Amino acid sequence: MYRRLRDLREDRDLNQQAVAAVLHVSQATYSRYESGALDIPSAALIALAQFYGTSTDYLLGLTSNPAPYPL
Repeated sequence: MYRRLRDLREDRDLNQQAVAAVLHVSQATYSRYESGALDIPSAALIALAQFYGTSTDYLLGLTSNPAPYPL
């Protein structure tokens, strides 16, 4: 999961500070999410899925399909 977070961020040429601002956390906290040192709260996981236009299942590594689920 953590590799996907980094890959999504880097594919969009974003730094950790920019994604941390979306989640309203510090860069250090986001860095810990991305490295796996800190579990990501479900609200942050949902926010990341919405931000990247994907599903939480994709972020969690439960599917290899990055497309979001239909509403």
